Amino acid sequence: MQDCRATPSNPIWRDPRTVALLMAASLTTMANATISPALPGLERLFSGDPNAAILTRLLVPAPSLSVALCAPLAGLVADRFGRRAMLLSGTILFVIAGCAGLVLPDLPTIFASRLVLGIAVALIMTAQTALVGDYFTGKDRNALTGLQISARNFGGLIFISLAGWAAVLSPRLPFAIYGLAAAFLPLMWIAIVDPPRPTQSLSAKPANGAEGHAPWRVRLALLVFLQALTNLIFFVMPTQLSFFLDERGYNSAAMTGAALGILMLSGGGFALLYSRIQHAIGHIGIFAMGYAAMALGFLLLPLAMTASHSFAATAAIGAGYALVSPGFIALALGLAPLRRRGLAGGLLTASVFIGQFCSPLLSTPLIARYGFDGLFHGAALLLLAMTIAAGAAGVLSWLRLRSALTSQRIPVSPRSSLP
Repeated sequence: MQDCRATPSNPIWRDPRTVALLMAASLTTMANATISPALPGLERLFSGDPNAAILTRLLVPAPSLSVALCAPLAGLVADRFGRRAMLLSGTILFVIAGCAGLVLPDLPTIFASRLVLGIAVALIMTAQTALVGDYFTGKDRNALTGLQISARNFGGLIFISLAGWAAVLSPRLPFAIYGLAAAFLPLMWIAIVDPPRPTQSLSAKPANGAEGHAPWRVRLALLVFLQALTNLIFFVMPTQLSFFLDERGYNSAAMTGAALGILMLSGGGFALLYSRIQHAIGHIGIFAMGYAAMALGFLLLPLAMTASHSFAATAAIGAGYALVSPGFIALALGLAPLRRRGLAGGLLTASVFIGQFCSPLLSTPLIARYGFDGLFHGAALLLLAMTIAAGAAGVLSWLRLRSALTSQRIPVSPRSSLP
């Protein structure tokens, strides 16, 4: 495997493999949220269907159900048979299933095509996450996880903004945007190769990092749960924002596209800063900062009196989500042994989409009972609790380390205690 360590003369973003992996990462946002601006129009287009209201809302998270079911299995397959073929075949299937909504005749068949799209996403994201762990280590890996979230957000900015304008012309037209993924295939074909698999006897000592951190399964399970919860909250935005803005009197699909575009732009910008911020305050600190920003955004959203206020709230939510998301990947890839990175990637991918799929199933009845204000205030309170928990974990970690080092008369600073 080539040396891909970043240096001033060889920055990580100039590696063709990095570019190919970032292209794959951008498809995550395209998969679900691209059609968000078209949801009210699709509901009106298929108003004769008695289940149009719920089916329309499920079109965005529908791929998440397939991902949740298929990603762990895809991880096992990736560990056994390699990542390259999985990434390429997933991208081809992504184009076919994504564009199917242009021609399918009704909501049930469009919903079925979205489930197939989820299978493609499971293949792509599982292979992509495992390859990040295979190709990069240490600071390079941390930098790439931040770039990956940035690619998702900037890709989402482009795709959702295009979809907002396309939805003005026709609620079906945003499905054509999935065809853009075909342009990624040539570079993926050239740049992505399966790394050589380590071969060792049963008595051989594992290479550094090959066995991960013990007990890695418990820690990975906690990360998977927290990532699912984070995405459940965040995905209120693409699934419910268009209906919230419509209720507030913003009837243009372009308004939803602009709001989600600002969310993605904010997230993309802060994700570029992830590596520097993480180095300064550690993983626990950046989790606390990210959840605090998300809580602020959800608190401000129902108080917004103008479009600019709504944009500011969505920007805060996007920034917070971008700060916490890379940590899940970096921590999980550091925990899992080399031979289980595919499985770790599959579980991480599944957790993202489990949260996304469950989001409208929980938020829609909450809106019916408490309204949008109640939903957003509840989300803000939950995120505030997560902020406090992260801060408390950081303080406890620092106190334990300080106690241990004080006995050895070694100076300690709060930053040194944060992982």
